[in-house]
Amino acid sequence: MSHYSENIIIGAGAAGLFCAAQLGKLGKQATIFDNGKKIGRKILMSGGGFCNFTNMEITSGRYISQNKHFVKSALKRYTQWDFIALVAEYGIPYHEKELGQLFCDNGAEDIVKMLGTECDKYGVHIQLRSEVSDVEAVENAPKVRFKLKVNAVEWQCRNLIIATGGLSMPGLGASPFGYQIAEQFGLNVIPPRASLVPFTWRESEKFYAALSGISLDVAATNQHKTFTHQMLFTHRGLSGPAILQISNYWQPGESIHLDLLPYNDIRHHLDEMRQSSPKLQLKTVLSRLLPKKLVELWLEQGLIQDEVIANLSKVRLENLENLIHNWQFIPNGTEGYRTAEVTMGGVDTHEISSKTMEATKIKGLYFIGEVLDVVGWLGGYNFQWAWSSAAVCAMGIAEG
Repeated sequence: MSHYSENIIIGAGAAGLFCAAQLGKLGKQATIFDNGKKIGRKILMSGGGFCNFTNMEITSGRYISQNKHFVKSALKRYTQWDFIALVAEYGIPYHEKELGQLFCDNGAEDIVKMLGTECDKYGVHIQLRSEVSDVEAVENAPKVRFKLKVNAVEWQCRNLIIATGGLSMPGLGASPFGYQIAEQFGLNVIPPRASLVPFTWRESEKFYAALSGISLDVAATNQHKTFTHQMLFTHRGLSGPAILQISNYWQPGESIHLDLLPYNDIRHHLDEMRQSSPKLQLKTVLSRLLPKKLVELWLEQGLIQDEVIANLSKVRLENLENLIHNWQFIPNGTEGYRTAEVTMGGVDTHEISSKTMEATKIKGLYFIGEVLDVVGWLGGYNFQWAWSSAAVCAMGIAEG
């Protein structure tokens, strides 16, 4: 016996839940299948458990895709203000942390509960612990375009929406299923890789692991971008917002230039101090500007020598300037999907309608959220992409 739902969504994450709720709101039947035990697992883990659900400053320039104009239509048709209005409608308290980032006051559960309530309100059927397999196209049947097996039971649908996410956080059930579906139907997939992800040390710099837990403001630069924000030393390498942001623009083998005093000029500062306090030790001066443990580690490793600042030679000043303002860090690699916030790459957006998220070659097949080759900056941009792509997908189906 076969079951039927006009719209089947695979994935009960941010994009899948929101798309289903929007479809229901527009009078359309929607069924969600997910292999997990509960909905919104990744939402619950996000933003340190407080869910950075959008950003006040959403612009298309803060997204990366090989089809660089792709995101514009969806972001314009369903904006951050639309989602903020929904959050306000549910009375969810939130705050702006920095750089336009909006977080829940109480916790990410508020967003998951809101999405679940929206689905309930509009009659969405959610089936958890459901393994989807054997997806096939059905020819010459106006109501049925696809059939699939769910826990060995056959289901049929008119529209199939893939909201399976990327490969980040494999512990939460991430899988390449969405990419496999795309390839099965002849769509190109941009090779995925971990994104918004910490870097790891090369052997020659592993001594920095002694600074694990210490953070400071830096400017992280490569040939594409500069991000000025916090950097965190870890046992394995470098993390923190500045590092996660620049990781989106990094290629293996490239160096990252780190300015450890982005708001100060060490040469100028030392010139002033040599006039006013020439007998101060270099260690004392640097420890007022940088974490003391970092300065001590440099001394241990022979990267700097402690001496009276009046005696600093021109060569030593230049070396110090380079060390502080132009540390050329070549990552060994990244920590990979285990700690990545999102996945870069995915279903090629050149083959997807930017207005409806429908595959241009396959009628009724839609891709939304992280499974697509769209990745945003750290700071709520990827959640907004989930909401916007899901909303325009629902609109496209309702209008179609």
